[in-house]
Amino acid sequence: MNKLLSFSFILILSIGSTLAQQPILKTMSHEAMTSLKRVGAPKISPDGQWVIYSQQAVSYEAESNTSDLWIASTDGTQAPRKITQTKAGEDNYFWHPTEKKIFFTAKREGDESAQLYSLDFAGGDAQRVSNFSLGIGSPQISSDGSKILFSSRVFPGVFSDSLNKKQFEEKKKLKYKARVYTSFPIRYWDSWLDEKQTHVFLLDLKTKEVRNLFSELSLVQSPGFQLGAFKWSPDNQSVVFIASTDYNTTAYQFSTSKIYQLNIQGGKESLLVKDSWDYSNIYFSKDGKYALATGSVHQDKIYQLDHLFRFNWPDMSNKTELLSSLDRPINQLEVSTKHLIASIEDQGVDRLIRVNLQDGTFQPVLGGQKGSFNQVSLSQQENVFAYAYESMASPSEVFVHHVDKEIAISKANQAFLKNYDLKDAEVFWTTSRGKKIRSFLLKPASFDPNKKYPLFVLMHGGPAISFKDTYGYRWNPYILAGTEYVIVMTDYTGSVGYGEKFTQDIQFDPFKGPGQEILDAANDAIKRFSFIDGSRQAAGGASYGGHLANWMQATTSHFKCLIAHAGLVNSEAQWGTSDVIWGRELMNGGAPWVPTKTWKEQNPMRFAANFKTPILLTVGENDFRVPINNTLENWSILQRQKVPSKLIVFPEENHWILKAENSRFHYQEIRNWLATYLK
Repeated sequence: MNKLLSFSFILILSIGSTLAQQPILKTMSHEAMTSLKRVGAPKISPDGQWVIYSQQAVSYEAESNTSDLWIASTDGTQAPRKITQTKAGEDNYFWHPTEKKIFFTAKREGDESAQLYSLDFAGGDAQRVSNFSLGIGSPQISSDGSKILFSSRVFPGVFSDSLNKKQFEEKKKLKYKARVYTSFPIRYWDSWLDEKQTHVFLLDLKTKEVRNLFSELSLVQSPGFQLGAFKWSPDNQSVVFIASTDYNTTAYQFSTSKIYQLNIQGGKESLLVKDSWDYSNIYFSKDGKYALATGSVHQDKIYQLDHLFRFNWPDMSNKTELLSSLDRPINQLEVSTKHLIASIEDQGVDRLIRVNLQDGTFQPVLGGQKGSFNQVSLSQQENVFAYAYESMASPSEVFVHHVDKEIAISKANQAFLKNYDLKDAEVFWTTSRGKKIRSFLLKPASFDPNKKYPLFVLMHGGPAISFKDTYGYRWNPYILAGTEYVIVMTDYTGSVGYGEKFTQDIQFDPFKGPGQEILDAANDAIKRFSFIDGSRQAAGGASYGGHLANWMQATTSHFKCLIAHAGLVNSEAQWGTSDVIWGRELMNGGAPWVPTKTWKEQNPMRFAANFKTPILLTVGENDFRVPINNTLENWSILQRQKVPSKLIVFPEENHWILKAENSRFHYQEIRNWLATYLK
């Protein structure tokens, strides 16, 4: 383990080791962050000799954004080179299992929707493989390389491409515009839902014939049908998929998804596992002996950790739980013949473990105290795989693991970042409410230990996420800190990576307990670190972090100013207008008309008489997760109470501020707000 932890530390130093040699280092800015190359997930070739990945360049002029595929040798002897150069970006890229050929989806000139393309390893232009008007999503190739499974959205009961296209054209001709619903949900994230369903299709690469495999599926007749993950069976004769038939009941319960199998020649589906578990994904060992599935059992809890199970294939007998002692979320996994490699989240980092398929025992592979490892891609060679590594100071880059060494492949931002003062965040633990609470502390650029710095307490969303040693573009702590502020980021109760119970313990205590832990961590930091000026503190966050900012507004005058992006001020209104509601009812112990202790005592709006701290409110107008009504209600309260405040609405944004110019303005306004009150 010590060797692995040392490697993790050395890997970070390899990215920024020359920082100490630079006499003058720059402070990270929004412009610098925007110019960073954004490297996508690696896909290693079956023989383990090559790796492909996407690389995106972002511009303030959206039409200048580019995204292309790159390829490199896994031994590092041949530098990465770009293999696509069209205006349309590539997605869903993967290797042919037996030929030196790459597939991807793209919406290129002349395409009505995303189509499948192939690119010969020997060179030449990419060739369009499909011409399917509904578009190609989540393509997967059979192990013999002859067929492709993919997903696409269709009108209920309309299974052919031509009839779907005809119905779409007929709907466009309607002279009225109306959305009609008879059940929940009606919208998701930033889009209104329609009647379409996602089905699985089969594309024969030789004949180019496309068939909807769900044309005889009885499940699609259910008004609550919802497709989840799907995979080829090991013999390529069927598709194994996960689906629910009760998605329309999510106003009053969690939806439950089951595992099904369907022959690619057509016919009815068969239910493979008859139990009460809610399954989320399905995998197969390379030798076809085992099926693996992740899932959880629904309880009256706001969070359930996914468990990993192994079944004998094809009879799905001998259900056996693997990793029963882990108690950590699995981010992603890839399965070989005798083992699997999984990325797990553990106390602020993502690390890789190797799991024995026979007995479920696991060993650490990469990761420890620093940085995060994810996006694993296995080759047919036992100890050769690709992965992505990132840290708070460095965006994701592609690496390849060999038996005895790690090789940096992409290096897309290495030279650029050497010029910037990007210190590693420090970890400290605070005892609060009888618990050990973990926090990151980040010092500003050009840090002077003899100076006193204001403190900006940054609060994460979720709540079932965490502050991880990963790179962030939406709330980048280096930009927020600049040269002026110390940042403290606390994983309060409800965060993940500390065990299932720690995450569940936020139930019935959404704001008061976590808020106290955040305040305790801030006070602890002030005592520990003499360079923090405890008389100048601010707090802010987005989503659940915005909720907590509004809770601080309601319950403390501790801070000089606050910042709330997409934050609720009225949890009752949030229950009724958000795109998801059942979890909010579980959090508060009942529906809003049930006078539970939580609804009465932990709704910020009920304490509006206490609002007095200057606060900046920001929101995306297309946000359906925390709809704009909550921010507008907050604004009305603040104006009514004559609290110094500022409201910024982004008409084109959703829950996240994504457009480059909007993001730059957002960061600018946050830093201006901090400067005004933390002088």
